[in-house]
Amino acid sequence: MPKHIVSLTGRLLGALLYYSPDDEHNAVWIERLRHQTWQQAWPCGNRADIATAARQIQLGLQPGYDESLSLAWRQLFNSGEGVPAPPWGSVYLDRHNVLFGDSTLALRRWLRELGIEPRCDRHEPEDHIGLMLMLAAWCAENQPDSLSELLTEHLLPWAMRYLDLLECHCRHPFYQGVAWLTRITLQDWQARFQLPQMERALFY
Repeated sequence: MPKHIVSLTGRLLGALLYYSPDDEHNAVWIERLRHQTWQQAWPCGNRADIATAARQIQLGLQPGYDESLSLAWRQLFNSGEGVPAPPWGSVYLDRHNVLFGDSTLALRRWLRELGIEPRCDRHEPEDHIGLMLMLAAWCAENQPDSLSELLTEHLLPWAMRYLDLLECHCRHPFYQGVAWLTRITLQDWQARFQLPQMERALFY
């Protein structure tokens, strides 16, 4: 699978899930998503699934919805441990649903072994879904040999469960669309890389 596909899609989806919609990191991405042309070039998933995601995303950027976009982001991603769909991996992989759990520490060790130092704008665990997607993009660009292990060991075991919860609890069409687009993109990565499905116990 061309690594540039992971670089492009991981960077966009990661930014949308990590930064607020009015953050400068998202200004260009959100402007592109306002236009239907982006879905024709999206490289992951089938046309029908991409179109479904695009309809929700564009609906969420229409007048009436776009004004509540920042509020939706805060409720979903920036309300502390009370968010309805916690975006941190250790909540799912740790028996006690804690932040900075054993799986986070394992990710830190892995990053340290590779000489990678993530730059987090906020003090929070490195296993935030948005950070993980942007990390996948970085690995695709800079350390492509590490990408499969990152996905198989540290992201895919819990990401689909998180996306299930995000789709279930999200009431804003923009983030419903982003969740669906993230799901089909991760499924595409897994299929194209022929990555095994790691069976891990989930506790949330």
